[in-house]
Amino acid sequence: MEKTKSNSETLSEIYRNAQLALQSISDILPEVEDEGIRREIVREHEEYEKICSAAALLARSDGQELKEPGPFKKAMMWSSIKMSTLSDNSAQHIADMMIRGTVMGITALKKTRSDSEGLLDEEVSSLLDRLISLEEESEEKLKTFL
Repeated sequence: MEKTKSNSETLSEIYRNAQLALQSISDILPEVEDEGIRREIVREHEEYEKICSAAALLARSDGQELKEPGPFKKAMMWSSIKMSTLSDNSAQHIADMMIRGTVMGITALKKTRSDSEGLLDEEVSSLLDRLISLEEESEEKLKTFL
């Protein structure tokens, strides 16, 4: 029973993290003028979509329903991004904003990894590792724009 709960909670965290990343990318993309960072952000968006789909499939196969981030959270992210890019939409500033969100995601996911050590099914564990790797890789690529 504990294993199922841990898988369920971890899938929810994976999905929530990837959905928040997708939302922030969708909010920030209209503000991006630099083609180099735009390409990187679009690449990240595609990878987060794949992870969301994989998490949703795993959850569905277990009879779990995953929830989207709430409208209040989405509105807060949108307004924060719009206010921050209003005065500076340079590649450096966009990269800095994206890195901050990515680091928050890495921290949350690594805590989830630690809290569920040895309790996850292989598929859930692999998806968690895949998302952590994506976030760490994204952070490194975004640093090149600083």
